[in-house]
Amino acid sequence: MAALLAGLSPFVGAQGFEAVRLAPLPPGQDGGRLGAFFIAGTAYRGSDERRNLLLPAIDYQWSNGWFAGVGNGLGYNASPSPELQYGPRLTVDLGRDEGRSEALRGMGSIDTQPELGVFFNRLWGPRLAFTSSLRQGAGTQRRGLVLDLGTSYGVPLGMQTRLSLGLGAHWANADYMQDYFGVTPAQSAASGYAVASPGAGWRNVGMNVSLSRRLDKDTSVFAGIAFNQLLGDARESVLTRRSAALTGVVGLAYAF
Repeated sequence: MAALLAGLSPFVGAQGFEAVRLAPLPPGQDGGRLGAFFIAGTAYRGSDERRNLLLPAIDYQWSNGWFAGVGNGLGYNASPSPELQYGPRLTVDLGRDEGRSEALRGMGSIDTQPELGVFFNRLWGPRLAFTSSLRQGAGTQRRGLVLDLGTSYGVPLGMQTRLSLGLGAHWANADYMQDYFGVTPAQSAASGYAVASPGAGWRNVGMNVSLSRRLDKDTSVFAGIAFNQLLGDARESVLTRRSAALTGVVGLAYAF
């Protein structure tokens, strides 16, 4: 359950679906997770304004490899091995609302767009995991491409409590960077910002730590905090008011 932190915290900045996190179900068994989460983050990636959300979350996976939900999107795990997870995935880029912040006035809104992609995870037992995904379709022209790389490590603290640590890095192409961190001539005329054309590169790196406790065999509570640092042209963007951000998450989840 604590691994949900890495997947849920980016929703505050309207950038979700960074990794596929499938539960280690026994062969031939279906299962899901239902929960509610309070997330304290920022108005958008690079903002210095706070934004809080209370979100429901549900994810389900079938024994035939299909999965669907708020945290993982819609996809198929084509791997027969419990140590490998890979396959196609459909997600959404959540866009950015111009009215969310005064700093975005004149920049226009970025609509929610479907993303097509693939994912690959490598697991070393129940503690260590590497996650990766490639997602295409974000932005105003639907040409944004994002590569997500991450690793997580879980440490049991007794029978009912678990500590989880995670690291991540995210690369974006020039189309994505232009939409989220650049300024076109039309936007410059409307906002007063200077024209800016950022290039492709590493968008940000981050780390997170979370603590979960099992209340019974099906119910868990958890809390965590994630730190993200913008890099390169994203950090230097006129829209970036604070390049480093903290996101906090607390939640309750029920496995069924």
